[in-house]
Amino acid sequence: MPRTQEQWIEELDLQPHPEGGWFREVYRASESIPHTALPERFTGERSFATSIYYLLGPGDFSALHRIRQDEIWHFYDGTPLVVEVIHPDGAAEQLNLGRDVTSGELPMGVVPAGSWFGARVATDDGYSLVGCTVAPGFDFEDFEMPPRDELLKQFPQHHELIERLTR
Repeated sequence: MPRTQEQWIEELDLQPHPEGGWFREVYRASESIPHTALPERFTGERSFATSIYYLLGPGDFSALHRIRQDEIWHFYDGTPLVVEVIHPDGAAEQLNLGRDVTSGELPMGVVPAGSWFGARVATDDGYSLVGCTVAPGFDFEDFEMPPRDELLKQFPQHHELIERLTR
């Protein structure tokens, strides 16, 4: 019998995430990259890589945000997930994560460093359990989640998307 959203939250010990949904960091590399070996956009050393479980439920969404690293999304269970991406040049794309590759879903997708992105469950009544891997490793210093009006000024052509994925 399939697990429920509540069972995944309890069994994986997920906690509320600042951007929406539920998460738990499950991997942080024991080795780090020194600040001097990283691109200038980083302010300190970073772990080689980090990984989290991330769950979105019905009506919830991951608010538009960006980080300084590439982020790899892995689909695990539930309803397909739509990751909305606005690239620095203003081009938008969707990553459709799920198991049905014949209908265009993929089990993995990549959000390039510096792109704005958020996510939503593809249906109104489902949940999506995914994993996110970041390299160099995630640090909240690399995380930006501006208010809606700032994104609307920068990307007015994506008004509907920004309205839907900001609080």
